[in-house]
Amino acid sequence: MELQDDASELDPFEINFLPQFQKGRGPRNPFVNQYGVVIGDHDYESEDSPLENWTEDTDPSIMAGDDWVHPFKDIGFHSAENRDYFEKGIPPQSGIFEHADKNVAYKYEQPKDKDNGERSAE
Repeated sequence: MELQDDASELDPFEINFLPQFQKGRGPRNPFVNQYGVVIGDHDYESEDSPLENWTEDTDPSIMAGDDWVHPFKDIGFHSAENRDYFEKGIPPQSGIFEHADKNVAYKYEQPKDKDNGERSAE
């Protein structure tokens, strides 16, 4: 459910999206998600939010997905990479979020042969 019209066209949490990124994004105004939480109103302490009602039984995945991100007013749009992309059309560089010095597949690699240091065929 989309709420009333905002007073300003561009608020402090928005960026100047290029025209190709403005179409099909979703509502510009704040909206109420399926959990009854208003998204896009800048009030991050909603009494209906799972964050305000968290217990050890709360599944963190409840706060995943598009229901929790406003298509125009998300603070994440203010990162340098996102501003370059959405305001200037400069695609992000590949590899900047990779950790080339970290081997994330270490659990799946074959053990090395003690005698010659080569990977064994086990």
